Amino acid sequence: MIDIEKAKKELKIFLENYKNQKELGFELKVVHTYQVAQNSKKLAEELKLKQEDIELAELIGLLHDIGRFEELKMLNQFDNIKFDHAEHGVKMLFEDNLIRNFVEDNQYDEIIKQAIQNHSKFEIPKDLEARTLLHCKIIRDSDKLDNFRVKQEERMEAIFPKIISAKEEIENSKISESVYQAIKELKCVKLKDRKTPLDYLICILAFIFDLNFSASYQIVREKDYANQMINRFDYKLSETKEKMEEIRRIVNQYINQQI
Repeated sequence: MIDIEKAKKELKIFLENYKNQKELGFELKVVHTYQVAQNSKKLAEELKLKQEDIELAELIGLLHDIGRFEELKMLNQFDNIKFDHAEHGVKMLFEDNLIRNFVEDNQYDEIIKQAIQNHSKFEIPKDLEARTLLHCKIIRDSDKLDNFRVKQEERMEAIFPKIISAKEEIENSKISESVYQAIKELKCVKLKDRKTPLDYLICILAFIFDLNFSASYQIVREKDYANQMINRFDYKLSETKEKMEEIRRIVNQYINQQI
């Protein structure tokens, strides 16, 4: 059994441990956590899953970024190369036994572990059990959907703390050729290929190529996430402007094909 209200109360208690931390991005990650949990619940409902799996999806959403708060505490920034927040979250939950604060029944442990562990990996392992794979796909989509919202709405210095401090850095930036090529090939951008400030934004935009459900693409189109993210910036270089319009065309065409 999953008591989702108890899990929410326990998460609130957990977050209190970080209340005195003034790291840029803390509140952003708190909001992100709850938004992802809601996205997960909505997707599970759209997929017409049984109530137990709807609650499990929401629980995974609540816990998916629990390692991020330690990352902020330790590094004062988000850096997926220096710090694997997913692996750290799994350690906190299952090696330090924090998971029992959120759910008493251990029958869901392996699904939760795999979903959190794989939510930010470049791709999901192909040998997962069917129910586990389903929950991995739900959390990955839910996380990406809120990443689109974050990059559209939040302050630039909170989105990429210690990496990008002002929107002008993106507006005056070029696109690395490997990043542009990934978009043209309808692929996600590898983290190591990000060289310029604009590369970081396009890396998020390319998440569109890794969504798993038609319902996810419906949300992307309804919220107009792709256009809103692109329109947020006034690109100063003519070459960059042209490339961003081509990226807009590619991404929107792909979204429409998936629905």
